[in-house]
Amino acid sequence: MTRERKAQILTGLLMAAALAVAAYRKGAFASVDWSRWAPPAQVKTEQTPQDVIYGMLDAARDGKVAGYLSFYTGQMEELLRKSIAEQGEPAFAKYLRDTNAPIKGVALQEPQPLTDREMKVKVEYVFADRNEVQWMFVEKVAGKWKIARVDSSERIKTLVPYGTPVQ
Repeated sequence: MTRERKAQILTGLLMAAALAVAAYRKGAFASVDWSRWAPPAQVKTEQTPQDVIYGMLDAARDGKVAGYLSFYTGQMEELLRKSIAEQGEPAFAKYLRDTNAPIKGVALQEPQPLTDREMKVKVEYVFADRNEVQWMFVEKVAGKWKIARVDSSERIKTLVPYGTPVQ
């Protein structure tokens, strides 16, 4: 290939690129579905015990009673159903929102296996004036992790309360 031919090809490519940039800026490609050209997103296949706890907390924060209940199994689920029946769903939704509103953050430790289908997870809740620790026990039911029981929370001493200005 001669030097002149290479220069012609390079000039053509540069002109095509400049034309494409100008067309893009004018919105010529606005209706193109770019997601078809993107590589497929990684699909998360396995649900973890942490996913269940975070999902439960999200449903509680939003006051989604059915979603909240779907993360529980066994006696916990039965007790929650009774409580919902006694209070009514709107009151229980308000209770969920109210009890989760003061939570500033949540930290989960790595799950500790108890059996092949049961794990315990240490959950630390961060409030403005204190931290609380609670153990949650999750078990695999029909291939999905669900919260089977929860220990009472224990207040832990914090050296610096949440939101304290740095000096």
